[in-house]
Amino acid sequence: METLNINLLDLKIGSILAEDIFSNTQFPIAYKEMRVSREVLLVLKAFNINKVLIVKPALDNSMDKTSESLEVNEKKEDSLSFEKRFITSVQKFKVEFLNWESGSKVDLIKVRDVIMPLITEMITDRTKIFMLNDYADSKEYIYYHSVSVALIAAVIADKMGYNRGDVIQVATAAILADSGMAKISKRIRFKPGALTENEFKEVRDHPNYSLKMVKDLQLLKSEMKLAIIQHHERLDGSGYPNSTKGEQISKIAHIIAIADMFHAMTSERLYKKKESVFKAVEIIRESSFGKLYIEVVQALLACVEGLPLGTVVELSNSLIATIVFTNKNMVTRPVVKVEHSDELIDLNQKRNVYIHRIYM
Repeated sequence: METLNINLLDLKIGSILAEDIFSNTQFPIAYKEMRVSREVLLVLKAFNINKVLIVKPALDNSMDKTSESLEVNEKKEDSLSFEKRFITSVQKFKVEFLNWESGSKVDLIKVRDVIMPLITEMITDRTKIFMLNDYADSKEYIYYHSVSVALIAAVIADKMGYNRGDVIQVATAAILADSGMAKISKRIRFKPGALTENEFKEVRDHPNYSLKMVKDLQLLKSEMKLAIIQHHERLDGSGYPNSTKGEQISKIAHIIAIADMFHAMTSERLYKKKESVFKAVEIIRESSFGKLYIEVVQALLACVEGLPLGTVVELSNSLIATIVFTNKNMVTRPVVKVEHSDELIDLNQKRNVYIHRIYM
């Protein structure tokens, strides 16, 4: 393989790196065989890298700009198209949920039709789980939430190595996990303030209602039905409806549980403001010990780690910044470069600042 050692100032978009690049860091800031993009250049400049080894000459600069422009336009169009498909799926689910309120049985074929058009897209681009909360409508929360939980659960299951068929089964169980809420009084579901003890007790019964609604569905595996009734159970027995403990709880139940927690925390509700996606992941990680299967939590963390360098974010102090380095041991707190500035902020060191929003 022919290589060329060049100055950073001469490095052009489209070049391919011939070796991992370190900068007093435990892990590389850029990887061998990575194609140089605008974001990679930004990272190398931020870490004061002077020379790099590439495997072939850079492409013509005008071609790079054209290619980059097309990539940005395609990304915008893809984002808009995904949002439309997602909202269409939510409206389909709403029809099914309203039917359940009226006493209709669950039609598994129609339920799967809600999520199937989106599952492959979500798995291909896991970063889309960070966009779902932007589409939510607090007045129709249950519909948006159920579809989102299904898609997030699919991504987590795929990350954990489940096969395609089981990923679809997990997503189907996830979208049906709160089907029992159709049997809960609307007065309670749409109450803007805190629930009374009796009202909360009724809400805690919804997994039992959900199980009753799905127990005769032959196309849904028995382990998925178990996950549905257990998705609010915790390893230490503090969950509901049956205070089930330890290994009696299905891991699939916790895939649904973590998807449920993540989307609930990051969504605007009638009675609370939403958390940032990174803050939500931190809360889940910190509060999961002894309550949730650690491998499921790690799968969610791995999705955060998958955010590409160059991702533009808004910080909790309202500054706009770009992710330039991922802290492998604390993926929710990367190093960022402040927009229109040379300032680098290590969020793992500056604990009072966190990522508020991601711009995809």
